[in-house]
Amino acid sequence: MICGQLTDYTVNASGARRAKKRTAMESSSGDGQSSLRSSGRQTKRKATDTEEEEDQSEKKYRKCEKAGCSATYPVCFASASERCAKNGYTSRWYHLSCGEHFCNECFDHYYRSHKDGYETYASWKRVWTGNGKSEPSLKAFMADQQLPYWVQCTKPDCGKWRQLTKEIQLTASLAATYRCGMKFNNPCPYSEPCCVPQRVAEVIDSWWHSMLILPPLFKDSPANPFLTAYYPDCVGMSPSGSTSNHSHAELRAEHCRAIPPQSKSIGVPGLCPYFQPFYQPNECGKALCVRPDMMELDELYEFPEFSRDPTMYLALRNLILASWHRGCKEVLTPQNCAPHIIVRGLVRVRCVQEMDRVLLFMTRKGLINTGVLSVKQPLLPERYHNKNVIVIGAGASGLAAARQLQNFGMQVVMLEASERIGGRVWDDTSLGGVTVGRGAQIVNGCVNNPIALMSEQLSINMHKLGERCDLFQEGGSATDPAIDKRMDFHFNAILDVVSEWRKDKSQNQDTPLGEKIQEVYKTFLQESGVQFSQLEEKVLQFHLSNLEYACGSTLDQVSARSWDHNEFFAQFSGDHTLLTEGYSSVLNKLAEGLDIRIKSPVQAIDYSGDIVKVTSSNGTQWTAQKVLVTVPLTLLQKNIIQFNPPLPERKLKAIHSLGAGLIEKVALQFPFRFWDGKIQGADYFGHIPPSPDKRGMFGVFYDMDPQGKRSVLMSVISGEAVPSIRDMEDKDVADQCVKVLRELFKEQEVPDPVNYFVTRWSRDMWSQMSYSFVKTGGSGEAYDIIAEDVQGKVFFAGEATNRHFPQTVTGAYLSGVREASKIAAL
Repeated sequence: MICGQLTDYTVNASGARRAKKRTAMESSSGDGQSSLRSSGRQTKRKATDTEEEEDQSEKKYRKCEKAGCSATYPVCFASASERCAKNGYTSRWYHLSCGEHFCNECFDHYYRSHKDGYETYASWKRVWTGNGKSEPSLKAFMADQQLPYWVQCTKPDCGKWRQLTKEIQLTASLAATYRCGMKFNNPCPYSEPCCVPQRVAEVIDSWWHSMLILPPLFKDSPANPFLTAYYPDCVGMSPSGSTSNHSHAELRAEHCRAIPPQSKSIGVPGLCPYFQPFYQPNECGKALCVRPDMMELDELYEFPEFSRDPTMYLALRNLILASWHRGCKEVLTPQNCAPHIIVRGLVRVRCVQEMDRVLLFMTRKGLINTGVLSVKQPLLPERYHNKNVIVIGAGASGLAAARQLQNFGMQVVMLEASERIGGRVWDDTSLGGVTVGRGAQIVNGCVNNPIALMSEQLSINMHKLGERCDLFQEGGSATDPAIDKRMDFHFNAILDVVSEWRKDKSQNQDTPLGEKIQEVYKTFLQESGVQFSQLEEKVLQFHLSNLEYACGSTLDQVSARSWDHNEFFAQFSGDHTLLTEGYSSVLNKLAEGLDIRIKSPVQAIDYSGDIVKVTSSNGTQWTAQKVLVTVPLTLLQKNIIQFNPPLPERKLKAIHSLGAGLIEKVALQFPFRFWDGKIQGADYFGHIPPSPDKRGMFGVFYDMDPQGKRSVLMSVISGEAVPSIRDMEDKDVADQCVKVLRELFKEQEVPDPVNYFVTRWSRDMWSQMSYSFVKTGGSGEAYDIIAEDVQGKVFFAGEATNRHFPQTVTGAYLSGVREASKIAAL
């Protein structure tokens, strides 16, 4: 098409020249009719003169042919050809943006093989083709290599935009320090003596972006090390500035090759290995990852103008995410990010403006500027500050929400019923100074886990738990690992059959998980003729005990249809770790600077008016525009808080369709580490139950001092074993635990413990549970329904409102961040 248009112009010009030549020849001929012809020639000459004047007028200026372009008199920015049109006439203007054009002469300078600039263009084209996926057109070359850079003055009272000469390469350092009047080696630091206000002003207008011919592709983006497996131009980066060593063909093969999740995670030097914000090609199933080459649904909703071509948005979002993970200990600001937007042309002005919006959105959503940051100035603009919020409950979800809302600039008061913060996080240091979590202490999957992020912010080391878990029988024998592996296979095969069974089942066809497992197990034994040994049967009971630990309940209450409902969503991958300093080290930091009123149990919430009224059990009343309820599921089920009007029937039904799971712990401090020789450095070991009725009684023992200096073991009580210890004294529970340990370590001395404790979550007035599960006949959808706000005034958070990550501190924390975002947006 370009060549055709150039040819048309050439034909028209030569045709005009031939017409002029014929007119001149006719005027000098003599054929006997001179006077008549002279008269005719004079008439023709006058007409021709008028045409030439008009032709000269047309040649002086030619408008850009791009419909809607505001450039009445385009100027060539390239100045590459000696015949460059500058601001004069050219046979064609090539449009890059409103305000940026190059002339046909400069086009020819690079495009025609006999011209001086051709090899420069051809060399660039080879690099672009090797690294990129988009067409290496001459327009792309001009945008990528020839457009001048624009830079903004960093003086607070200035902020003007300046156009640099083409010889000056913009760097992040220059952009971060540039001030008007800055001297460069060459005499003139910019090609124009002023900030060209008209051209810059146009960039701000909404229509300007739609007139942009090519999307901006950043050079030297902080996201580059994360995304070397992608085509750079698919994720908003310039192929000519890519440091990737992959060829186009290699990348294509990489995209098509099936590679298991996690195996392709990109390690960025100096970065926490748990920070992997971007999916790699063909990777899936990793929580809190984003596709660097696609917009998420909430992003499309917030930025619909980028739905047709998301390149600018992706370039900015990827840059911001990468910058945050490189420096999560400080607030990420527009001033931090803008210097890293390295792209030629006026579009840089637009990118810097859009970056403010994207960064604001990502902050509000809790994707960046989250965790335990110390914030001096509100993270959101003043229009977000006009809300006051009451947060009920100072557990992980309440603290997360309150910290976010206060950092946003809102007024927050927290009401906590008990005399401590933390909720179901409660760390105990009474056993020789070793931190033992009475509640949560293990982080299940650290990659992208916000707990790992906050540990990095606080420089807290997490102890990676090993995978080895030797199983010991009462009598002291170690179980053959081959038997454990075999029964683990059969156990998972049973669960796979349950998964197949539920595919076409509705909620009213649900059945208890325990019953379904027994049914599948018996059918398997009958049909296969397999006979398990007594030991193998006991190992199977150990695995069932672990399942009850995971559910927090006996299996006769758990839904066979929805027991693992959240496994359909991407889960946290990577190491399982022990927070040796306890979750309190994180939650206490979250609580710093918050207005927390302990011993303030809430009795009633009245949201019948414009203002929500919250009344405590001693009659004290607080008012706010928004209230966030983060109390444990049990308290909602028991109507500890009276709502006026009552909560919607749909929400009440969901609340009662979930179960309040319960496990207990026992921790013992010994005078020495009697288990070291047998365990050989493992972080935990298993106890094979001697009979099914003993299942769940001290199923796993954890070594609580990975350094191997202090002598503390912690074990878990789950399933049917939980009610069996309810009326026992703590000493009797501890004695039973020691008795089991003496059976497991029969060949050696097991001393009496010097100290111990037993948790009593069932008796904890303000918890009464450990974590939620889906009851028979229930559904994972209940989590979403409980999370729904009521009339935009009463909001809900907590692990029982997080369908993706229930039963965990991580899930509770994320639910608080989620609700803070919702409250801020309304």
